[in-house]
Amino acid sequence: MIQPRKFPIPGKVWKERKHPVLPDDLLNRLGIQYPVIQGPMGGGPSTPELVAAVSNAGGLGSLGAAYLKPDEITAAIRQIKSLTNKPFNVNLFAGGYGAKTDQDPGPMMDLLAEIHEALGLPAPVLPQLPPDPFAAQLEAVLDAGAPIFSFTFGIPDRDAMARLQARHITIVGTATTVKEAEILAEAGVDAIVAQGAEAGAHRGTFAGSFEASMMPTHDLVRGIHSGVPLPVIASGGIMDGRDLASVLQLGASAAALGTAFLVCPESGASDAHKQAILAAREDTTVITRAFSGRPARGLANTFTHKLTGREDIILSYPRQNILTRAMRTAAAKLGESGFLSLWAGRGVARARALPAGELVGRLLEEMNAAEEKSSVKID
Repeated sequence: MIQPRKFPIPGKVWKERKHPVLPDDLLNRLGIQYPVIQGPMGGGPSTPELVAAVSNAGGLGSLGAAYLKPDEITAAIRQIKSLTNKPFNVNLFAGGYGAKTDQDPGPMMDLLAEIHEALGLPAPVLPQLPPDPFAAQLEAVLDAGAPIFSFTFGIPDRDAMARLQARHITIVGTATTVKEAEILAEAGVDAIVAQGAEAGAHRGTFAGSFEASMMPTHDLVRGIHSGVPLPVIASGGIMDGRDLASVLQLGASAAALGTAFLVCPESGASDAHKQAILAAREDTTVITRAFSGRPARGLANTFTHKLTGREDIILSYPRQNILTRAMRTAAAKLGESGFLSLWAGRGVARARALPAGELVGRLLEEMNAAEEKSSVKID
């Protein structure tokens, strides 16, 4: 009989886990107490304060560093280390950069010119495509001594993987299909994030079209758990402890939550973004390329509506992302949510504005209550 694992809740009585412990114990490998991971949210939400608060509460905080310059990554990691002595994760984009296209940028420039005028901004200027920042960013991660490294949109090359392994850094890759999980396993990752169709923000698909890779979180967790001999981290639509309990029962070793932590006071998301999430009474999320050029899930708003049916004028990543940055920055300052990338996952209406450490405790309470109510037995 598999012995249950115990997860103590701060200030609460110990309760027993009812799901099986995988041979490769991911929590021990990560150095964390609880199967709660704050998903990496690039572009500002995952502040050092949020990362440290989750890690200090016994989960795993994650820094979304894909849009940071190397010196900013160094500074952020230094700040995280000043706020916690617990493990944390740093995440980067490892592929899909700078696809060449002969697309005419004129229609998109015309649309943005109208929006810029309404927001009091100068006319948009078509940006030059900067070099892929991954190599320099990875150097900063290695030099700063991050204990855990995760990536999405592809796989670092063999040299990068070897360097990470030589530093004994735990490596986590993102898969949206079982096939991608198999590719990641062959590349030498230590664990796999199963990014289900419900997940907010960018789709991590790298082996096939994103349309063909929209597997529900539960199905993806089952598929990877049964087909790939690595620990699975469930991601997508997980908002409370009942959701957490359900994916653990399916074979996940932990769960990564993004939207649930995005509205915490420690999050660096704009007030307009947080208010839009907290005001949601139903799931109005859509998959859109409007803001960055990459498919991503977020709340529908004025900008996504303007591009519905006009997806052909959206430029590729990162040009579209750079081009819309001025609009998004101004909208955040003005509190104008209609022109913000309001990334959010399915289940958004259940978001709660709790301090991060308190949210971790609440998730564990709810998880234990859900499992106590369940009659599932493991022999």
